Amino acid sequence: MALKNFDGAVVVITGGASGIGLASAKACYERGAHIVLADRDSQRLPWAAQQVQQSNPAKSASVLTFTVDVTDEAQVNTLMQQALGINGTIDLVITCAGLGGGGTIDAFTASEMRAVLDVNFMGTFLCMKAALPIMRQQHSGHFAFLSSVAGKIGSPLLSGYCASKWAVRGFSAAVRAELYGTGIDITTVYPAWVDTPMLHQGGEAADLLNIEALLTPEQVAQGIVQAVEQGQHDLTLAPNQDIALLLEIMKTDPDKAERLTGESFQRRLQAKIAQAGD
Repeated sequence: MALKNFDGAVVVITGGASGIGLASAKACYERGAHIVLADRDSQRLPWAAQQVQQSNPAKSASVLTFTVDVTDEAQVNTLMQQALGINGTIDLVITCAGLGGGGTIDAFTASEMRAVLDVNFMGTFLCMKAALPIMRQQHSGHFAFLSSVAGKIGSPLLSGYCASKWAVRGFSAAVRAELYGTGIDITTVYPAWVDTPMLHQGGEAADLLNIEALLTPEQVAQGIVQAVEQGQHDLTLAPNQDIALLLEIMKTDPDKAERLTGESFQRRLQAKIAQAGD
């Protein structure tokens, strides 16, 4: 169900200490929502809460912080119970906690793959599992799950990240159908590259793929809020013409989209090898 009125609503945001999570907290707080910021970065959380409150000093809604590892089921369950105590409801859960990382599939270790899947997918799953019984009891609620354009197209050197974001996409579609008619709904968010700390940790993969920031966290946050207000299921933010075109091709001819992606990657790879040999 679309969340038409944020005033007095309780919004839980994972990954809330920075990036899209923090920007989303500000956007919801400015609309009068009580904010629950969850992040594993305990040192940054108090600063983040202050930033949220200062975004609109005229508001008197609550801003609470909790140090949470979204891969820990007990911690996530406790988070949702604490959020419930604010106003007796959980109206919106935005899952922004995310982990990047890349490299060739030959060098990508099993432990690295598990870490990415645990945070990006299992963290999303655990948040839904913990909040869903509360939303079922109140017969309303909304989830906004952060996927990525990498959850719609394949990106070389980002196999783990893509796998986790495709998992979020499939999970969203299946559960959205399962919850049809219950008053509980899901917006799945597919942004192109966003100017967040995770983007700047891309290393060689980001360099080879020519990744650059195309969106600000604030742009994504405003898109999320509007999509939730309108009950929009798919929020794809792809301001880059090449990415937008590839997404369109992917809908009708996935083989062509993969071929174009592979050709582009190999050209960059060969150019880098030639440059290193000079």
